[in-house]
Amino acid sequence: MSSYRQILYHIIFRTKGSEKTLNMGYSSELFNYIWGIIQKKNGFLYRINAMEEHVHMLSDLHPSIALADFVRDIKTASSIRLKETGHFPYFKGWADGYAALTYAYWDKEKIINYIKNQQEHHQKETFEEEYLRLLKEHNIEVDMKFFP
Repeated sequence: MSSYRQILYHIIFRTKGSEKTLNMGYSSELFNYIWGIIQKKNGFLYRINAMEEHVHMLSDLHPSIALADFVRDIKTASSIRLKETGHFPYFKGWADGYAALTYAYWDKEKIINYIKNQQEHHQKETFEEEYLRLLKEHNIEVDMKFFP
């Protein structure tokens, strides 16, 4: 008998110190690289977008891969890549940690649109405000020592 699953993760991670070091002029390069990592892990990337200090993505996760390993591998490989290209000269790396929020399949389009509209969204809300709001909406207890 086959196993079936449908697990959608809205994953958010930020740059070290939440510094605005992602050059948005080369964001498609970053997005394509992350997409390739996810494909190699038998996952599916539904949507990715970023601002200068953080990345949002909606991804399926293959059940043979632990979430922590999945995010670690994406952050490690993309960090190396960003430093190698020369297009992100101020990028120092990704901050420790991430948020991984689960959603039902019927929420997929809503989350895709949310991620797609990051630039518009962040005209009204800072990254920190957004991050804290999303964690609160998912009833996740926040350790404020990580928010200076």
